[in-house]
Amino acid sequence: MQRIITLVAVLVVNFMVNAQATSEEIAIKKTIDTFFEGLHKGDSTIVVKTLHPSIKMQTTFTNKEGKKVLVTETKDKVLTSIAAKKPEDTYLEKLLLYDIKIDGNLASVWTPYEFYYNNNFSHCGANSFQLFNNNGTWQIIYIVDMRRHSNCNPSN
Repeated sequence: MQRIITLVAVLVVNFMVNAQATSEEIAIKKTIDTFFEGLHKGDSTIVVKTLHPSIKMQTTFTNKEGKKVLVTETKDKVLTSIAAKKPEDTYLEKLLLYDIKIDGNLASVWTPYEFYYNNNFSHCGANSFQLFNNNGTWQIIYIVDMRRHSNCNPSN
């Protein structure tokens, strides 16, 4: 009987730990989804709510000469660019996967994607997000995205 009670207690604790991780994953995914909602709408006021004040933002790609490039942007420049989106233009960054890793107040998220501009496939790549749990609110503290035009298989 003692073994059954111990087994049930272990199962209950295991369930509670997994449920907590799931709620954290949901909150992290919601932060990233909100970021992209603002990007798609061209609404920087939505995007800024997901960002930590000291965020670092970078992009990497291979240029036409075959040189690998890393570009760092300021938060203000990125937000200004998002706000300047023309209403007639449509952006869709289709995330193909959320690979979420959490340790305490730090999360890392890998999101391969396809990008469509005005309903036409533009490029593919991956985003790497680092998030910080700022006393109950997950905020993006670092984003780097990789862009490429070759070796893409758009699902459309």
